[in-house]
Amino acid sequence: MNFISILYGFFLLSVLGIYWSLAQESWRLWILLAASIVFYASLPNQVQYIPLLLALVFINFRLGKAIGENTSPGEHSQDSKISNEDWQYAQADWNRRRLKLLWLGVTLNVLLLLGFKYLQPFFQFIFHQSVSQDGGFKIIAPLGISFFTFECIAYLVDIYRGAPATKNFIKFAAYKLFFAKLISGPITRFHSLATQFSLVRYPTPDLAAEGLWLIARGAVKKGILADRLGIFVDLCFGNLQRAGSADLWLATFAYGLQLYLDFSGYVDIARGSALLFGLILPENFDFPYFSTSIADFWRRWHMTLGDWLRNYLYFPLGGSRNGLDRTCINLMIIMLIAGIWHGAALGFVVWGALHGLALVVHRLTDAISDRFEDLEHFWQNPLGIAIAWLFTQFMVFTSWIWFRLPNIEDSTWVFQHLWGHPADAQFSNKVYVEVLNMNQSQIAILLGALGTCMAIIYAFNRGLKLQFNWPVKLLFVPLCFYAVWLLAPEGSLPYIYFDF
Repeated sequence: MNFISILYGFFLLSVLGIYWSLAQESWRLWILLAASIVFYASLPNQVQYIPLLLALVFINFRLGKAIGENTSPGEHSQDSKISNEDWQYAQADWNRRRLKLLWLGVTLNVLLLLGFKYLQPFFQFIFHQSVSQDGGFKIIAPLGISFFTFECIAYLVDIYRGAPATKNFIKFAAYKLFFAKLISGPITRFHSLATQFSLVRYPTPDLAAEGLWLIARGAVKKGILADRLGIFVDLCFGNLQRAGSADLWLATFAYGLQLYLDFSGYVDIARGSALLFGLILPENFDFPYFSTSIADFWRRWHMTLGDWLRNYLYFPLGGSRNGLDRTCINLMIIMLIAGIWHGAALGFVVWGALHGLALVVHRLTDAISDRFEDLEHFWQNPLGIAIAWLFTQFMVFTSWIWFRLPNIEDSTWVFQHLWGHPADAQFSNKVYVEVLNMNQSQIAILLGALGTCMAIIYAFNRGLKLQFNWPVKLLFVPLCFYAVWLLAPEGSLPYIYFDF
C-alpha cells in the first residue's frame, strides 16, 4: 500500500472513522494495532514477517518490564529490618541483573538487524556472487527493520536509565507497529507517544487542517518533484560509462534534492496521518541544505536519527567531555556506524567516513577559531557564512555519490570522472531529447529554480516567521492532490529509505 495512492486514502479514512467512533483508549489502541498489521501485510513480500515483528514486540516488552522491575528490598532507612550492608548488596545485585537484561535486549536487536541486513551481503562478498544463484537463499529484509530495532534499543536503554516500563502490551505494540512511522520513521520514543495515547483528543480544526496539509505537501514532494528528479538520476547513474562530467554533476545535485524531497515527503505524510489521530510525531528535517556547517547539517538532517546517535552512542562513548582528541575519535566512530546502519556495501562506509572526517575538521576549525579572534569574526560575517555554506553543501552533495552508488567501483568511477569526461552522443540524444525533451542547460535552470523556491520558503519560514493559516492550507489541499494526479509520472518510484 503506497502512501500516495487512492487505496491509502480509503484505508486512512476508514481507520479514522472507526478510531474516533470509539471512546475507550484500549479499543482505540486495538484499532491502531489491527490497522498497522493490515497495512504491513499489504506491502510486497512482508506478510510473512508479521509473526516475527509481533514476537519481537513481545520480547522487548517483557525485557522492558524485567529491567524496570525493582527486585531490591526498597529504600533503606533507620527503621528498615535489613542492615545497610545487606541493602547495598541487594541494590548492587539488582543493578547487575538490570544491566545483563539490557545487554541481552541490545544484543538480540543488533543481531536481528545484522542478520537481515548484512548476512547476505557478507556471503556475496565472500563468494563474489549472489547466494541465490547457487540455489541457496535470498534474504528479503523486513521493511523498516532498522527503525524498528533502533526504537527497541532506545526503549530498553530509557528503562535502564530510570524511565518507567509500560505494563500495557497493547499500548507498546500499537506504538511499535503504528503504520504511519513503521517503515521509515521518524524514530520515536515510547514515552512521548504513550503519553499522547492517554491524552488523545479530537483534533481541532487547525490541527486537522495541518494534518491534511502535511499529507498533501508530502505527496507533492514525493509524487511530483522527487520522482521526476529520480527519472533523470536513474538515467545518468544507470549509464555511467556513457554519461559525461556535466551529466554526472547534474545527476549528483539532482539526487541530493531527490533524496531530501523523497524522505521529507514521506515524513510529512507520516506526521500528517498521525495528526489526524491526535498524535504528534517528531520532525525529521529542518531545511538541512541551508546549514553553514556539517555539525549544523546533522542537527537538521534526519534529526531523529541524529538524536538517537547522540543519546545512545555518542554520549555513552564520552561525547566531547574527554578532550579534543577523544571527541574527534567519537565523531568518526558515530558516523562510521551511521554509514554501516544504512547498508553493508562499502560505499555507505565511505559516506559515513567522509561525514565523520568533515565533523572532525569542523571541530578542529572551531577550536582554532576560538584562539584567534579575527578568524572567529570572519566566520560570523556574511562572506564567511557564504563560504562556510558553500563548503558544507559541496561536501554533502558530493558525498551523496557513495550513498547513491554504494558499489565502491561505481562511486569511485563517478568521482574520478567529474571533470573532463565527454558524454556519449547517443546517450545525450536518448536522455535529453527522447526521454526528457530538455537539454542540460534547462535541467540546470530547473534545479536552480527548485533551490530558489526552497530558499524563498526558508526565508519566509525562518526569517520572517510567516506561515499559511489553516483555512489557506485547507484550500491548497485539493489543489496539491490534483497536481499530483495530473503531473506525477506513471509508475511511481519506491521510497528511497525503504531500503534502509
